[in-house]
Amino acid sequence: MKPLRKILDRVAPNFEEGGKWEKLYPLYEAGDTFLYTPGEVAKTNSHVRDAIDLKRMMSMVIVALLPAIYMALYNTGYQANLNIPSGTIPDGWRADLMQMLGLGFNAGSWLDCIAYGALHFLPVYIVTMSVGGAWEALFSIVRKHEINEGFLVTGMLFPLTLPPTIPLWQVAIGISFGVVIGKEIFGGTGRNFLNPALTARAFLYFAYPAQISGDTVWTAVDGYSQATPLGAAAAGGMDSVYASGVTLGDAFLGTIQGSMGETSALACLIGAAILIITGIGSWRIMVSVVMGALAFSSVLFLIGSESNPMFQMNPIWHLAVGGFAFGTVYMATDPVSASMTERGKWFYGFLIGAMTILIRVVNPAFPEGIMLAILFGNVFAPLIDYFVIQANIKRRLARNAA
Repeated sequence: MKPLRKILDRVAPNFEEGGKWEKLYPLYEAGDTFLYTPGEVAKTNSHVRDAIDLKRMMSMVIVALLPAIYMALYNTGYQANLNIPSGTIPDGWRADLMQMLGLGFNAGSWLDCIAYGALHFLPVYIVTMSVGGAWEALFSIVRKHEINEGFLVTGMLFPLTLPPTIPLWQVAIGISFGVVIGKEIFGGTGRNFLNPALTARAFLYFAYPAQISGDTVWTAVDGYSQATPLGAAAAGGMDSVYASGVTLGDAFLGTIQGSMGETSALACLIGAAILIITGIGSWRIMVSVVMGALAFSSVLFLIGSESNPMFQMNPIWHLAVGGFAFGTVYMATDPVSASMTERGKWFYGFLIGAMTILIRVVNPAFPEGIMLAILFGNVFAPLIDYFVIQANIKRRLARNAA
């Protein structure tokens, strides 16, 4: 690695103040600190000392996302190969590339599923990183500050929330909206009050609903149509879910219809364990989201309804289907847009869990309720923290007065 270090040191003066590429310093700094620990560290006691910096923390989140990424590759290919008519070869460059590599479309072949899924996931990921990264670099150059590592996580979360059939130009527009409107206009990383990846997805959800919801977008096979378990439950109750052949075990493992990285509750549980053990993700938020969902779904399940089939879905199914697990583990715990106070995290998480079920059940037109619920929680997080801090101040004043 020493030759690379020497090259970076040799070109550094060109990017520093007075250098001919001075305006591009954020790009140099991003590459340098991605590869090496910064040589300049704080020497006073005015900063919090920790063994991990922001860049390494974001890298650990990416590690926690690996199980979901694996399922995005495997299940996307598996669902497609499972439903490609026997003896036929799909049209398009992906099928041509598969044949060039000597691969087929066998749902029973792990390699066929992973490869075909990757050919759908990677273009979405590359567009997200290219377009979103360009916006990040542009704002950093104009503002003359460093490129923040938070986009590495946003750029991974956003593709995982999308269906495999999403047009790439919509991916570009969506991530542009999320980065610019959801983050940069508020000052960038650390100053945004909405989760940028969810803001991008919400924009696509309302701007282009035909390409991000419905029955035809979840499987990368032309002309194939099948509802997600949530969509089936909203249309005909649990009888429709069972009739589609989906079991609770399928929903837990993630071999069902859905957004590329959101189908597996098991993968999200593994990611949650990594985030909690490393101290990066808040277990209080995860637990309180589940508590809120269990409490509210239990009440609605016991009440029942003759006109709304979503009331038939019991609390366990609610936890296993849709993007609930993914949103709980990776989105609700976003340290920037979530509540900061320890007590506030309980209220924040419970609010998201309850709102998720309320949106799913009472308004089944939006079966994927956790996306809107987390954005709703993001808006209320500052208010929750305010009341928690004020209550703490009053309690201390009362204690001292006594």
